[in-house]
Amino acid sequence: MSKDAVYTYGHHESVVRLHSQRTAKNSAAYLLPYLQPNMTLLDIGCGPGTITTDFAALLPDGRVTGLEAPNSDVLTKARAHAVERGIDNVIFVTGDALALPFPDATFDVVHAHQVLLHVGDPVGMLKEMRRVAKPGGIVAARECDFSGMVWYPEVEGMEEWRQGHLRVARANGGEPDAGRRLHVWARAAGFPRENIALSAGTWCYSTPEERAWWSGVWVDCTVSSNYAASAIEHGIYTEEELQGVAETWRRWGDEEDGWFALVHGELIARV
Repeated sequence: MSKDAVYTYGHHESVVRLHSQRTAKNSAAYLLPYLQPNMTLLDIGCGPGTITTDFAALLPDGRVTGLEAPNSDVLTKARAHAVERGIDNVIFVTGDALALPFPDATFDVVHAHQVLLHVGDPVGMLKEMRRVAKPGGIVAARECDFSGMVWYPEVEGMEEWRQGHLRVARANGGEPDAGRRLHVWARAAGFPRENIALSAGTWCYSTPEERAWWSGVWVDCTVSSNYAASAIEHGIYTEEELQGVAETWRRWGDEEDGWFALVHGELIARV
């Protein structure tokens, strides 16, 4: 995979809508038992800052730093979210996850949620996370596994959506089945096997409100985010075909018995 991977989704409104629903509880529960009130924490790929600000609230005597890619305007939303919640022990900065702008051994915890699947060099990113973590500190990551997604009913076109998404993500230089690879990448990054703890977490959408929200996000993301531009550029879809994929998601969202589950790999690696 190229180190110059392209972020498949960008920060279109539909993507920020998706990311803004993420919290420390629903996206980083595996890490919470390890946190202590005075810890310093780096959150890589923080997006609109909902998880990051939750971390800051859980570390009242500590300090949290959220990092996003350069030239990202999503940090405006992240800063506003922290102000709205009255959280003042968090800052947001820009930087490269493959060349983190921090000295060695800076943070007690270095965290990333749904980031490694988008980078061209996940092992290199984990090495950087390890570098800026203090001795005895924690590197934590949670990554989706697209091939592990399951849904009901088998609406025509949904499996084709998955296969198309895998092709687009890989054409952009990422690995959408990152969840199952975290332990392999961590060992390649220099973590001994005995320092690695693995788990799995899920999201599930089944109520009418959840189905409407989840399908609506994917309808808009499919035709309006950077995903659409990438899919067309790589010759994987035409604009008309993308409209067909969006219609597939609408049909799934209208299913009274619709149910969708995502599995994530979770990694705790001690430095």
